[in-house]
Amino acid sequence: MVNQTAPSAGSGTAPGGGAAAGAAPAAHGRLWRLARATLGGNWEHDHTVPSRTLYPHQWSWDSAFIAIGWAHVRPERAWSELTSLFRAQWRDGRVPHIVFNPAVPGGAYFPGPGFWASETIEGTPPVATSGLVQPPVHALAAWCAYRRAPSERARAGLRRLYPRLVAQQRYLATHRDVGGGGLASIVHPWESGLDNSPAWDAPMSAVPADTAVLRAYRRRDTVHAAPAHRPTDLDYARYVAIVTAYRAGGYRDEALADRHPFVVECPLFNAARGAAERALARIAGEIGADPAPHRNRAARITEAVVTRLYDPASGTFHPRDLRAGRLTPARTVLGLTPLILPDLPARQVEAALVEAGSARFGLATRMARPLPSHDRTATDFEPLRYWRGPSWMNISWLVRHGLLAHGQDRLAAGLRASMIELAGTAGCHEYFHPDTGAGLGSPAFSWTAALLLDVLAD
Repeated sequence: MVNQTAPSAGSGTAPGGGAAAGAAPAAHGRLWRLARATLGGNWEHDHTVPSRTLYPHQWSWDSAFIAIGWAHVRPERAWSELTSLFRAQWRDGRVPHIVFNPAVPGGAYFPGPGFWASETIEGTPPVATSGLVQPPVHALAAWCAYRRAPSERARAGLRRLYPRLVAQQRYLATHRDVGGGGLASIVHPWESGLDNSPAWDAPMSAVPADTAVLRAYRRRDTVHAAPAHRPTDLDYARYVAIVTAYRAGGYRDEALADRHPFVVECPLFNAARGAAERALARIAGEIGADPAPHRNRAARITEAVVTRLYDPASGTFHPRDLRAGRLTPARTVLGLTPLILPDLPARQVEAALVEAGSARFGLATRMARPLPSHDRTATDFEPLRYWRGPSWMNISWLVRHGLLAHGQDRLAAGLRASMIELAGTAGCHEYFHPDTGAGLGSPAFSWTAALLLDVLAD
């Protein structure tokens, strides 16, 4: 492990570098050093673990956000981060949500490599992985990393990743379009990234499960965090049941609507697909490929997100449960994430801004409290339990990215200030209390550090 607290040549030692760094507040310089040290402490030989406590392997969308941060201080590590992840891409194009480090004992994380048994599946890489995916934010991350630190080496990184990013998008557009309406379905709450969000309560309630199944396993998350902060045992029993069903079918995606217990079209997941196509268009232009097909696909995805996931009655976006044939009722932060689509129609942009500024989420030019992951006014709002209320740096970063895309600079500035204040108060925690800003979950969390670097540099 290399200590990255010391500056390296050409990397800058404070937000923005050079004259801009000198103008930055002293507190920002302190946070810059903290974030950089956090990333350095979590660096492995070719990737960054999310944390040294609960997450000892490589996670898919974590690595995407982490690459954005590395681009500010060690650009070569940004490209190593993404390259190492895509080295584990399956032949069908899926990018697994966990890539297991063979040097880590199998019992250090549940569910570990033995549970997934990826080595039994044809077309999988030589390294052990999970069989699920996560939101495809990787093309956006690659483009952000290139823009943060453009160079010939970075352009070579784009060129190397481009066909793999295209294959990732192709897999989602073909294998996962279960509903036939142009959107990709997730087959497990873990694929959304928002594991136990209230958005999944309705479809999860239909998944048969018994907590007795957990007697065969040992949850590791409740060793590192209070059980009141984590998904319940019933949630975990259902998570295991869904993976078991998917694994029993060889992780195949044919006829999912007929045989799989959880099939949902997620607003964030599909907005990320659309943003990825926009990023791929820019990458294509940079490396001499044709950007037009990516622009066309992005437009079709945006249209499908509006058609299938926007509810005029509630004025926000909701997941669509394909097995039940309806939108799920919870109003979560997922409803704000389609803002990352730059061609989102004005009507839906305005609706998302109204939702964001409501008492449910409290977005403002001067925010009194952090952006929560769930409706503050809901009876099932839980400020301590994982995705059922707490504030997360990566979701705030995505919403801010969307605000900037639609010219909402003052609201974006308010969200940026809130993000910096969270880290200034509590450090680089995994997530934060949505009222007090206290740090929750794992300390020294990588994507928090990485995205803090990014907003500080702005």
